[in-house]
Amino acid sequence: MAANLATVSTSGKPAAQDVAALRQVFSSITAESCPYSYNFHMHTLHSDGQLRPERLMEQAIALSLKGFAITDHHRVSGYQAAQQWLDGWQQSAEAIDRPLPHLWIGAEITSQLLETEVHILGFAFDPDHAAIASYLQGSAPRGESAQAARVISAIHQAGGLAVLAHPARYRRSYRELIPAAVNCGIDGVETYYAYNNPKPWRPSPDETQQVHQLSTQHQLLNTCGTDTHGLSLLQRV
Repeated sequence: MAANLATVSTSGKPAAQDVAALRQVFSSITAESCPYSYNFHMHTLHSDGQLRPERLMEQAIALSLKGFAITDHHRVSGYQAAQQWLDGWQQSAEAIDRPLPHLWIGAEITSQLLETEVHILGFAFDPDHAAIASYLQGSAPRGESAQAARVISAIHQAGGLAVLAHPARYRRSYRELIPAAVNCGIDGVETYYAYNNPKPWRPSPDETQQVHQLSTQHQLLNTCGTDTHGLSLLQRV
């Protein structure tokens, strides 16, 4: 799904907010999708990652990614810097006749679910929407604002999709957390995730199988991502 990011989607919104196209991609994600075709979980130095946004973009293009999202914690400045770089790169001779990945806007928001800290990934939302603005100020929400139902609702009001990140990494079991997230309106789960940071990257088989079963049971979307915090999009660290 190559896209000219200088254009708008068929819905009239920026390509980075094309939620219909993203939903279609999520519906097609498999264990083989990441990290060479899609990657929907990565961080820059705008939160707790090490990559500068422009270096991240260079890697995404070199890897021939079809689509991806930058999901810095509680901010979209990394995405904005990457989008600005890519808009400029598109005008260069190097970009002529070269397919570009579809960059969606994203963020990772710390939340509370069943009295447990979890992370919710928001995608394709309008960052200027009043409902989500307070979650993009650079720090984790507190109190009632941190409740997963509130976070998910804010993402939805801003036109985006909400995904439970790495569901098997929390203090409580994903067998409890995924149904609870469903009750809060979650759209999907990060089904394909490498919990023990293997090299080369690959989804953890046992967790993947069990999370996928719950995802199918609850008719959720599936996503994948390396959750990179280091200097390579092909590894977590």
